[in-house]
Amino acid sequence: MTDSNLFATIRETLFTAVIGDVMDAAGLTRQFLPPAIAAIKPGTMIVGRAMPVQVADIGSGRENPDAPPYGLLFRALDGLKSGEIYMASGGSPDYALWGGLMSVRALHLKAVGAVLEGHHRDTPEIMSLDFPVFSLGGYAQDQKDRGSIIDFRCPITFSNGTRVEPGDLVVGDIDGVVVIPQVAEADVIRGAIAKVEGEDMVRRMIEAGEPTEDVFIKTGIM
Repeated sequence: MTDSNLFATIRETLFTAVIGDVMDAAGLTRQFLPPAIAAIKPGTMIVGRAMPVQVADIGSGRENPDAPPYGLLFRALDGLKSGEIYMASGGSPDYALWGGLMSVRALHLKAVGAVLEGHHRDTPEIMSLDFPVFSLGGYAQDQKDRGSIIDFRCPITFSNGTRVEPGDLVVGDIDGVVVIPQVAEADVIRGAIAKVEGEDMVRRMIEAGEPTEDVFIKTGIM
């Protein structure tokens, strides 16, 4: 299945809760990003491949003191590919990690969104572009002289311990953002589709008046 077909199938059939349940059953129990990360436009769904970006506060000792303003930000942004999601973590929440002009560039490169453990700014512009952004919320403080991109296309870890590798499959909706490791994605997607079909059957049983305990005993689904 091509990524285009895979993304369409996920959008049409799946949602983060069922994907998370399947990964829990497979022992992948720390795949959701922190719950404070949410879409700036309610109802937004995001599906794509992770392009991880590592952020560090200026003065933290992690940044390169000889790096230009914003560090490797422009290289990371210009390096986005079709179907990718710019995913940033590592800095403090004291400045914005994404903005309107970045969204314009990402759209041109056919990237499909941004997911930030940090804030965004230029909310009206981003929303007018209909570019999917999940963040901690809007905050206009500039990143310049406060935060630096120190690496990209590298593994990153969010504050709750969720690890993101380049190319991991990422799905976000109104209930959160979940990361599916590439090595497990085929099994996870197959399992999630089967679980949706099972839940549809359970829904029909409940609608027909069967007690939920009986339904669970019969199906193991609830």
